[in-house]
Amino acid sequence: MSSLLSNQGVPSIINRLRGANNEGVLLLVLVALVLTIGILNPVFFSVSTLFSVLRGAIVPLIFALGVLIVMISGGIDVSFAAIAIFASYTTVVIAQDRGTDPGLIVIILMALFFGVVLGTFNGIVIARFRLPTLIVTLGTMSLFKGLLLAYVGSKYIANLPPSMDSLSTEYVMSIPQEQGTANLNVLVIPVALIAVLVWWILSRTMFGRSIYAIGGDQEAARRAGFPVVRTQLMIYILAGSLAALAGVLHLILGRAANPQDLVGNELDVLAAVVLGGASVFGGRGSVFGTVLGVLLIQIINNSLILAGVPTAWQQTAVGVLLIVGVGIQAISAKRSSKKLVVTKTLQEQS
Repeated sequence: MSSLLSNQGVPSIINRLRGANNEGVLLLVLVALVLTIGILNPVFFSVSTLFSVLRGAIVPLIFALGVLIVMISGGIDVSFAAIAIFASYTTVVIAQDRGTDPGLIVIILMALFFGVVLGTFNGIVIARFRLPTLIVTLGTMSLFKGLLLAYVGSKYIANLPPSMDSLSTEYVMSIPQEQGTANLNVLVIPVALIAVLVWWILSRTMFGRSIYAIGGDQEAARRAGFPVVRTQLMIYILAGSLAALAGVLHLILGRAANPQDLVGNELDVLAAVVLGGASVFGGRGSVFGTVLGVLLIQIINNSLILAGVPTAWQQTAVGVLLIVGVGIQAISAKRSSKKLVVTKTLQEQS
């Protein structure tokens, strides 16, 4: 017991609880926020609110997992929403033109195909020509959205294929409440499985190690033998696939297909990933932190809605959180570089 409380033991315990990407700190913030909101507004402590938060996190979490992978590799992707609506809306249009419901599996496979194609385009431009990821994905965001509206369609589709529409009312759990019934959509299950799969890829595969290596130092990763170009290409293919799947789930939950959806709401996802501990400089991030970040954003938005706060102020709150998250990372990076310089100086003097 005394060894645990020694000068070396206490910092070790604190660091272990804090986590590699400050996940422990974020978890404490999340718990404190929930308790504070619940005290100020007891309505927040209800099963309906919990299910509402989980339902609202389904699509943003899949987006965030794709953004996390890109951000760990040292890039920033803002085209994921455009890929999502392009893949999902195009799939629904094709299904309608055929006049028959191809089935949910076929619909998902078709959307994934479009996601892979668009993700491959991003990957080729970024990996082959070594262009800045933010600039490229800003351009492709406009490109994909323009192609969708110009060549696929711009009309609102209210009637989805039956296989998609029926899934919107499938629940894994239903709990009676004083004011109606609280329902938890069945889509939380595949989303949880996808989160576990991404965690496994990042932490247990050579591909995951290469993503962290490229994000830490791309040139050093190349010298160490990591296939940088191929890895970057696979990163954007995976991100495109996740975006396409998120687009399909968005249509299912919304029970309609609107080509004007999703694009313009990227800030919430980026903020969630950054708050979850992923570094905008690359080389750092975790699935657990990203899940916490998504839940934090969803709880903030949900609580502001309950308080009657206008949407504009909700975006303001998310923007402030994003700035704070990036600012903390910048300060931390500066301190780390200073410590590294001091350590090297002491070693040279000794």
